[in-house]
Amino acid sequence: MRTIKGPALFLAQFIGDKAPFDSWDGITRWAADCGYLGVQVPTHDPRILDLARAGESAAYRDEFLGIARQNGVEATELSAHLQGQLVAVHPAYDAGFDAFAPPALRGNPRARQEWAVDQVARAIRVSRLLGLDRMATFSGALAWPYLYPWPQRAPGLVEAAFDTLAARWRPLLDLAEETGIDLCYEIHPGEDLHDGATFEMFLDRVGGHARANMLYDPSHYVLQQLDYLQNIDIYHDRIRMFHVKDAEFRPTGRQGVYGGFQPWADRAGRFRSPGDGQVDFRSVFSKLTQYGFDGWAVVEWECALKHPEDGAREGARFVRDHIIRVTPHAFDDFAVSRVDRAAIDRALGL
Repeated sequence: MRTIKGPALFLAQFIGDKAPFDSWDGITRWAADCGYLGVQVPTHDPRILDLARAGESAAYRDEFLGIARQNGVEATELSAHLQGQLVAVHPAYDAGFDAFAPPALRGNPRARQEWAVDQVARAIRVSRLLGLDRMATFSGALAWPYLYPWPQRAPGLVEAAFDTLAARWRPLLDLAEETGIDLCYEIHPGEDLHDGATFEMFLDRVGGHARANMLYDPSHYVLQQLDYLQNIDIYHDRIRMFHVKDAEFRPTGRQGVYGGFQPWADRAGRFRSPGDGQVDFRSVFSKLTQYGFDGWAVVEWECALKHPEDGAREGARFVRDHIIRVTPHAFDDFAVSRVDRAAIDRALGL
């Protein structure tokens, strides 16, 4: 068993145009003031991390790490969520996801995908150059519009979608193997990898690739009504990252899992700040500790009600209160008798 590291904070939801959220120095100083020891770093905003410079300049990387260290935090992992989303986009979502790409690529799905693959590859290489060993991403989605089986899906449609998804990711997984980086797919609605069954479909198609792993976020399982504790029992060998995000599901006579096209605050299932929802985090932390999870507990703030800065400060305390410092010995070691083979044989009548 290992003691989970933390608390850390995913910065994606906090980056903005005003200080302290508009620079690496400012946002890391703020995160440390909130009580965090680490930050998970998005790679889509060069104000926070310039992927191109980080890949080319050791001086830039040293400055990046030095600023964080001086401000009292460390970079826990890089995230390529938005770029990973663009590795596979169904045409129905072209307009919506164009915003994730540079303006010059919008309206050109092929160029956008090539850019996204290059971005993920850069993030993998930079992760290694920064001394990290795992990276967060989305899988993207080709089959997602066909989630509900009506109208009936064409035979072979889902299989073809997952074959294609696996073919696009296999070279990136191989690069991750070469560089010693685990790719951690956030299992997330809107991605083709949105539950255990779909993760296994993908894993089968990449030959059980050792670098294909999971970012575990129980909030997404609450909203799907999936057993998030049993999920740890099943997939603990593949869980390499952990988002501490809460959620609640309160179905009514009017709506359930699908939410009735309502805004987040009015949905039966909605995200909440840690401790304000229904996730049994004591059991989550216990299971991850039991199975030897060696990563960070990373707060991801996405709450339909609470101010983000309040959620961030409360989240740091919440994680500190839930991290289990593992015991160095069994509680009943005091009662252990001296090993005496002759006594053992007598006790067994041997």
